[in-house]
Amino acid sequence: MSECDTCNNLVYDEDYDDYVCAADIDEDDYARMMQYEGQHAAARCPFWVNGDEYAVVRHQAF
Repeated sequence: MSECDTCNNLVYDEDYDDYVCAADIDEDDYARMMQYEGQHAAARCPFWVNGDEYAVVRHQAF
């Protein structure tokens, strides 16, 4: 599972029958993403948004 799988910018595309990124990424953004390849998605992709709606309250569970 890649970090892109947890991003809120993924939308289902019926033509591709798969999820695709809906963010408007240009060549500069893509080059920056490849430059920081070993880092977390938030550092690589300026459009990455955490799709885990429970991340904020998870620490309160215990």
